[in-house]
Amino acid sequence: MIDISKLKFDEKGLIPAIVVDSVTKKVLTLAYMNEESLKITMEKNLTCFWSRSRQELWLKGETSKNYQHVVSITADCDYDALVIEVEKDGPACHLGEDSCFHNHIYSNPELEDFSLEGLMNLLKGRKELMPAGSYTTYLFEKGLDKILKKVGEECTEVIIAAKADDKRETIYEIADLAYHTLVLMVQQGITIKDIHKELASRHVIDKKVKQEKMTK
Repeated sequence: MIDISKLKFDEKGLIPAIVVDSVTKKVLTLAYMNEESLKITMEKNLTCFWSRSRQELWLKGETSKNYQHVVSITADCDYDALVIEVEKDGPACHLGEDSCFHNHIYSNPELEDFSLEGLMNLLKGRKELMPAGSYTTYLFEKGLDKILKKVGEECTEVIIAAKADDKRETIYEIADLAYHTLVLMVQQGITIKDIHKELASRHVIDKKVKQEKMTK
């Protein structure tokens, strides 16, 4: 933890703040803070910025209700820029987009990152459009029982591969299980953020139990 007095605000008293989704790690927006808005952000655990166009403090979500709940704030090595990880209540962009950075310009097909969030969006698209010839479409057409059967089969395959101490095959089968589990999540309307929150709540409980044991 550092003292905010170490931060280097520019000649206008501002510091750039890059806001990132704490679950997907997607960059949501680039905004600016002054010392007052940073203090408000830390006190309320909600992002508060300085609007350069309106020349006033701006609590994100105050009008739209798309609040951003602060998870962490980190300064760069020069103390002149911030990264703020948040859990958001709605779109970050005033145009209604999930992120302000939605105007795609270029992707290197050889290096483009894979993400679970991207795969989930693909699966949701399959469920909405049901394109012919897609295995995912086939699963959604067959419905919950078929999806559950596949999840059960893949669980068994993971156990067999792990029991055989075959690391490569275990990785392959875990990937199959993960895919079918994501299909199940889409079918049931469960998001990655739902799972993240559940695991985070267990982490808090586990941490408290550990601390209690250490004090005994």
